[in-house]
Amino acid sequence: MREPSRPVLARWALRYARLALGAAFLSGIASRFGLWGPGRGYGSFANFLKYTAQVNSFMPASTIPFLAWAATAAELLLGLALLLPLRGGAARAVALGSAALLAVFGLAMALSFGLKEPLDYSVFSASSAALLLALHPSPDS
Repeated sequence: MREPSRPVLARWALRYARLALGAAFLSGIASRFGLWGPGRGYGSFANFLKYTAQVNSFMPASTIPFLAWAATAAELLLGLALLLPLRGGAARAVALGSAALLAVFGLAMALSFGLKEPLDYSVFSASSAALLLALHPSPDS
């Protein structure tokens, strides 16, 4: 069996990374609004607010609703944008935003729960995949 050429493999790897990251962001949103069904994920935005408070245990309680809604908006925008056929600077900005959001989430998890949690949930791995996308913003570049 003939191996695929490097450019072909690179294009598919970039598409795969964009699809996986975009789907993960959108799945998290579906979970916090109960779209995965009862007993699956957060199940409700109220449960997501509780989790946001746990992850951001170092933040004042008054900031938690803002953080939860800001994360939701960012994940929705970035998740959808990752699935769009963006090119050049727009694709790079989306990838960098995704990497930053995931890195901040991973750091917050590490501060609140310890380093094991973000490592077990591959948060830093996902952030690094987004950084790699920023280096190669288009599957055809």
